[in-house]
Amino acid sequence: MATMFILALMAVFMCSLCDKHPVIESSDIIANYSYMSLTKVPTNLPPHTTVLDLSHNYIQKLETTDFGYLLDLKVLIMSHNQITEIDSKVFDSNNYLEHLDLSNNWLENISSIFPGHLRHLDISSNNFTTLSVCRYLTNLLRLEYLGLGAANILKSDLESVSHLRLQHVFIDLNGLYEYENSSLLVLNTNCLHLSSLSKQKYLFNVLFDAVNTSKLLELSNFGKWEAGKVQDEYISAIVNNSRVTHLTMRNFGLLWTNLVHILQKIWYSSLESLHLYNFTIQGLIYKMQFDYSNTSMKELLIEHVAIEVFIFNQMHLYRLFSEMNIKNLTINNGNLLFMACPLKSSSFEYIDFSNNAITDDVFQNCLTLTKLKTLKLAGNKLQKLSKVSLMTESMTSLQYLDISRNLLDYNEEDCHWSPGIRKLRMVSCSLPNSVFQCLPKNVTMVNLRKNDISGVPLEITHLTNVEYLDLGYNRLSDLPDCTLFPRLMIITVEYNQFPYPSATSLKNCSGLEQINIGNNPFHCFCEIKKFIRERRKSPGKYIGWPDAYVCERPDDLKGVRLKDFYLPEMYCNVFIMVPVIVAPIIIGLFLIFGLCKYFDIPWFLKMAWQLARTKHRARKSKKGYQELKKDFSFHAFVSYSENDSSWVKNIMLPSIQSMDEIRICHHERNFTPGKSIVENIINCIDNSYKSIFVLSPHFVQSEWCHYELYFAHHKLYSENTDNLILILLEPIPQYLIPARYFKLKALMKQRTYLEWPKEKSKRALFWAHLRASIHINLSELEHLSSISDPNVPST
Repeated sequence: MATMFILALMAVFMCSLCDKHPVIESSDIIANYSYMSLTKVPTNLPPHTTVLDLSHNYIQKLETTDFGYLLDLKVLIMSHNQITEIDSKVFDSNNYLEHLDLSNNWLENISSIFPGHLRHLDISSNNFTTLSVCRYLTNLLRLEYLGLGAANILKSDLESVSHLRLQHVFIDLNGLYEYENSSLLVLNTNCLHLSSLSKQKYLFNVLFDAVNTSKLLELSNFGKWEAGKVQDEYISAIVNNSRVTHLTMRNFGLLWTNLVHILQKIWYSSLESLHLYNFTIQGLIYKMQFDYSNTSMKELLIEHVAIEVFIFNQMHLYRLFSEMNIKNLTINNGNLLFMACPLKSSSFEYIDFSNNAITDDVFQNCLTLTKLKTLKLAGNKLQKLSKVSLMTESMTSLQYLDISRNLLDYNEEDCHWSPGIRKLRMVSCSLPNSVFQCLPKNVTMVNLRKNDISGVPLEITHLTNVEYLDLGYNRLSDLPDCTLFPRLMIITVEYNQFPYPSATSLKNCSGLEQINIGNNPFHCFCEIKKFIRERRKSPGKYIGWPDAYVCERPDDLKGVRLKDFYLPEMYCNVFIMVPVIVAPIIIGLFLIFGLCKYFDIPWFLKMAWQLARTKHRARKSKKGYQELKKDFSFHAFVSYSENDSSWVKNIMLPSIQSMDEIRICHHERNFTPGKSIVENIINCIDNSYKSIFVLSPHFVQSEWCHYELYFAHHKLYSENTDNLILILLEPIPQYLIPARYFKLKALMKQRTYLEWPKEKSKRALFWAHLRASIHINLSELEHLSSISDPNVPST
């Protein structure tokens, strides 16, 4: 167990140096037939295929004719099939084959089938009893990657490939039955990867040889180790005889006591870098002594760590890491809530705590991180930007800070950044425009992608050192004023909202070396031509040209690249357009407008149209009332605000009641004493043929007017009658209408209303229109009602 942990630490650089994936070039022709339930190799493959993926199928045999016509084949992936047999000449025609993956099949024996130009060969996870297949690999002098696996690993079998200078050797130990000591030592490789060792019987022997085989070691899928005492002599023997400098471990678990014990032993070994992935800490966590002196360790990376115990003193865990005298510490995706400030001057130069649950209380008032140069806290729970800045104030050597993917809030408080910060990354933080007031004054590179920025404040004067500014994926409507950043060389504003960069902004940013304005909703009209001309003057200045610069409007040009956009000069040159097209049109419009204004034609047309519609509705409503079974006592009920009572009493009522046959229900005259106001309102509306509402700003402020409108609106829909008349006494701005008046807003949008004209000459037509809207013979209605209902006596 101890050895496993040690070995895991050293595989830090293995990921970059021991990549087992094929290198795909842009010119390759790829044929992907994976996961298609194939039982044999297809015969209709494109003849010039260079990359062929037949993994995860049910192919059982590879025959000589399967790949004979694929003369350009470079990469062949046959993993996860059911292959039991391969013809010896199956790859004779594939002179360019470099990458062959036959892992996870059912092979038991392989004859001499491998072409000598192979660079990558993986035959792991098959049914080999021994590694005698290595005898057929002696001619693969260009081989760089070799994947193996067998039930019995013997030294004599691996000696067949000991002369090959391999970059990476992968050995699957799943189902290992026998291991001969010193077998791994014969391998000549820069990187060794052991996987799935389930039997602890061979753990010590395998690890003892592994740590002496290569400086780069990776251990994966070793599972969870049960609680028990780790023998100190085993740990010491492995550590003392190790030549591993970089160790990686994946998918394993370890008791807390064993973890600390093993880590203490490793601290004095040759190990410089330790990477742990999908690591589980088991058992009770408590305080343990640890000596950090005299170590070669420089880097520790832990990603996706899980703790099986929920109740423990978290400071015991944090202290183990905070006091480490290493340069680089990374803990990602570990549900880390906090990290203790080192008790003494720390040697940390690089800290990455991304994708955890850390708040902005971390490292507050911490004076011991003076050597820290890089700090990454992306994807945590930081909240106050000003508090984050205060956290860095004592980190005098800090140069790079990443606090992306935190929901940061900034309310223009004072910010106190470390004076050394040069690069600041705040992507996806929902930051507003005011964030520029809080940026470090010495910063040179700022990344503010995916925020809520719509512009750069013009009062910003302290950002004189900014050289690179990324404002992609925001809400900018134009390029920012580049004069605010006198040293700016590169700016990115892709995926924003401006239709074209203005001439002023282009002029202000003319001194930049590179600009990325691609993927904006460009409006391909005359204004965009100035930008196109500017780009022609500096062909290499605009990043992404021409594919990322595409028209969004008008619709008929959507998808057209700006490079291909053309608009005749006549449409954009006012000196050409005015005499030819615009002048006659303007003259005609002015003439029509003058005549209409002089005779006030629009108003008279509007009122005539409304009057015609009113009479038409009156005729229809007369027929409709044959279906009503009630009598009306009034022609209309009038609703108004007390502030408008003077107009109603002195102007409106005398004008429409001048005809004796029109009866108006007025609350001062017709409300029944002793009844509630609401009951009086309902009765008056119910006994009136129409309801007149005098609208004004005072109306929308009256609570009783609201009730009256509500009941009238209800009657409109419940009885399906056209009983509402709206008179707009004074204009009502939309913002003055309270939210509860949603019915009034809807009515004013859906129904025609009468406007009280200020000119006396128009008022006669207004009164005629109003009288026509409410005039009806009530006795005739009563007669129609009695006809429709024989039980009602005629009056």
